[in-house]
Amino acid sequence: MAKNHVPDWLNNSLWSSRSPPPQQSLTPAKTSIDSEDMNRSTNSVVKSSVSTESSVNMPVPVPPPAVIRAEPRPVPPPSPKVEIIGPLNSSSSNCRSDGENGSSDSSTTTSGISSTEDISRQAQLSQELSRKIINLGEVRRLASQGIPDGPGIRAIVWKLLLGYLPTEKALWPTELAKKRPEYKQFKEELLMNPSEIARRLEKSASLENDGTGTDIEGKGVLSRSKVTQEEHPLSLGKSSIWNQFFQDTEIIEQIDRDDALRIILIIFAKLNPGIRYVQGMNEILAPLFYVFRNDPNEEDPAMAEADTFFCFVELLSGFRDNFCQQLDNSVVGIRSTITRLSQLLKEHDEELWRHLEVTTNVNPQFYAFRWITLLLTQEFNFPDSLLIWDTLLSDPEGPQETLLRICCAMLIIVRRRLLAGDFTSNLKLLQNYPSSNISHLLYVANKLRVKSAG
Repeated sequence: MAKNHVPDWLNNSLWSSRSPPPQQSLTPAKTSIDSEDMNRSTNSVVKSSVSTESSVNMPVPVPPPAVIRAEPRPVPPPSPKVEIIGPLNSSSSNCRSDGENGSSDSSTTTSGISSTEDISRQAQLSQELSRKIINLGEVRRLASQGIPDGPGIRAIVWKLLLGYLPTEKALWPTELAKKRPEYKQFKEELLMNPSEIARRLEKSASLENDGTGTDIEGKGVLSRSKVTQEEHPLSLGKSSIWNQFFQDTEIIEQIDRDDALRIILIIFAKLNPGIRYVQGMNEILAPLFYVFRNDPNEEDPAMAEADTFFCFVELLSGFRDNFCQQLDNSVVGIRSTITRLSQLLKEHDEELWRHLEVTTNVNPQFYAFRWITLLLTQEFNFPDSLLIWDTLLSDPEGPQETLLRICCAMLIIVRRRLLAGDFTSNLKLLQNYPSSNISHLLYVANKLRVKSAG
């Protein structure tokens, strides 16, 4: 079969890093692969790797695995003050493919340009956000190039892009006054102790019986004869409030191991019983909360919790099928999404696709599962992840297609290292993706969009 022609823009020497030094014998980390019938609510998203008893020097054929739950790498909490790198600009083609091989002279040359473009873009966004009716198309265009680290700009733009705020600015106070109390009500109703529920039910019954609200049994405490089977703490009935409470406690314990934002995740799990909580959701929640919590324009920082919840629900609605185990093998499940990434790579660089998936047998599930389900939050440092999210959220086609193009671009910009590598070295590279120039990465991803459209 003839190879697809590699476009001229990929043959430029600036797209690829220098060939890596000769490979040393490697002993990869132990693999953790979940079974087909795993319970998604109790299994972690486990970082895929390959287990061997000895050093591997030759490619080893590996059959397509079951759905892999990759455990995110531990990442230190972000600093309250982060330095955002320069956004995507026309000088991106001057960057090297591999971040670790980037030239300091190049960054010095473009820093002034990037700074100037940052200031210009920040001014344009501020002007657009000051209008009575915001042009969402223009906001998308500006945000897709990276949102400058201005005072509260990213927080407002993300809320607009996720549909949490309307484009008519005069409606913002009304909309927030409706949403934030709604979240408060969720907390009161869904996080209530069963004993309190029983007391409220008894109080309500007393009011209906005598109209006085007087509780002759002792201020709302149920007598033993009035405790029904469904209200008994040892009841295992599906409608038992105590049984539900204990199930919620299991979710809370699991979430507590992950994130301080457990209240948002608990409420989401209770409102979405088909998905509940999948470990790794906290990695998607964290950027939203960080951006909203550090918005200097918000008078009450406590409101960030409610804003984060609704934006999290909206964001996850575009990816929820990737978290639903029942859909894993469907046309909308995670397997299908990973297959689309494989097809995208084959379309744009068949040589690289063939080397990875045929010659070295690197199944994309080994690395792409974590990339896709965690929206690349574990592959880059936090400031770079925010820039990637600017692009993801600003795409009118939806974030998933843009995410796949960025994942494909990640493979292409390290193609020389991958083509020179075997199964072990390539898997290690893709599971520990090297530092990269994010402007360059987004430039390549945009090139893939243009090429596909052409």
